[in-house]
Amino acid sequence: VQLQASGGGLVQPGGSLELSCAASENIYGFRTTAWYRQAPGKERELVANIRDGFTTDYADSVKGRFSIGRNHVKNSVDLQMNNLKIEDTGVYYCRLWLGSKWTPWGQGTLVTVSS
Repeated sequence: VQLQASGGGLVQPGGSLELSCAASENIYGFRTTAWYRQAPGKERELVANIRDGFTTDYADSVKGRFSIGRNHVKNSVDLQMNNLKIEDTGVYYCRLWLGSKWTPWGQGTLVTVSS
């Protein structure tokens, strides 16, 4: 399965972005999808995941601001990011759990929060 992360860009603090992780196969066939990010100079971290289509988990730093969900029209898993902070800057990656392993890391999409 091929994944394409998109939707990144430059946004001011307090702004919003929606990231999209489009899959080459039916997204509903995969139990778990996750969004990660890697800030400059830091290790990659889990931002949010969605399991079985409705159970979600979020990093403490994004709770109440980010929302992950499936989009059946786009066949994607989207990450709505609101009230963005400078520390949200980084490259965002998505992955699917294939049942025995995760999909490889893709190129990701860059989010820059800056005034």
